[in-house]
Amino acid sequence: MGPFTIAILFFGIILLLSSFFTVKQQTAAVIERFGKFQSIRNSGLQLKIPIIDRIAGKVNLRIQQLDVIIETQTKDNVFIKMKVSVQFKVIQEHVYEAFYKLEYPHDQITAYVFDVVRAEVPKLILDDVFVRKDDIAIAVKRELNEAMMAYGYDIINTLVTDIDPDIQVKNAMNRINAAEREKTAAMYESEAQRIRIVAKAKAEAESKKLQGQGIADQRREIARGLVESVDVLNKVGINSQEASALIVITQHYDTLQAIGADTNSNLILLPNSPQAASDMLNSMVTSFAATNIMGEQMKGQSKRIKNTNDHTSTDYNPSDTSNPTEEI
Repeated sequence: MGPFTIAILFFGIILLLSSFFTVKQQTAAVIERFGKFQSIRNSGLQLKIPIIDRIAGKVNLRIQQLDVIIETQTKDNVFIKMKVSVQFKVIQEHVYEAFYKLEYPHDQITAYVFDVVRAEVPKLILDDVFVRKDDIAIAVKRELNEAMMAYGYDIINTLVTDIDPDIQVKNAMNRINAAEREKTAAMYESEAQRIRIVAKAKAEAESKKLQGQGIADQRREIARGLVESVDVLNKVGINSQEASALIVITQHYDTLQAIGADTNSNLILLPNSPQAASDMLNSMVTSFAATNIMGEQMKGQSKRIKNTNDHTSTDYNPSDTSNPTEEI
């Protein structure tokens, strides 16, 4: 076998091996013959005619993501940066359109995202942009689907993943939020203080009520004790006036004894001579006696009849409708 034959055989083996190629999973290969589209090959081992056919390119059929950052202005003149993530894939039945009709799909998608976002955001104030970001994403997806379907691309989803206002605007928003929370905290603290004051007032009212009941019960028992003491003294021949005076004197000495038992007391009673108790007893007995005499004299006075016929009388009163024979 000559060298020429060996060269031809080697070249033939190279051509045979070059006619086989593999396509990865979730990938499509575009085959051209003399520069013209021939076929689309899917994943697996494939065969082409050497030299005549060539692989023009491969199309990724997996879901891809493109992050687009847009700077735009809101309705209340706040500049923000928005990050929109677009998830898309090439439709397997439309690989031809995706490969030949659109050269730079990422640039095309980016242009549509810019157009939609800058048409929607200026209609909203800053707060509504945060609240209605899903509506913006839906509008972007709808516009992209209508435009990219003709090029063999399917828009899976669009997400507004970030909204970044100017740093001064963010600081102002944080201050507003902090002030609002401080206002709410102050309202709760005021309400708690009011509840404490009301509870304290109710407790004090209940305490005073119970103290009043205690004092009333104490005075009632004291009065009952005094009545019993007077009854006992009456039984031994001491009348009520003398008994009352004796009880007052006894309480007087009990008070002095209680004051003297307190070593820290600075109270001084004036006058406080040994004859003070005796004078007090005599004064009280005399007062009681005088009171009884005056009462007896008033009972012995004659009755007087009102004169209602004499209009000049001091008894006359036009509005008085009582019985004229009543005592006055």
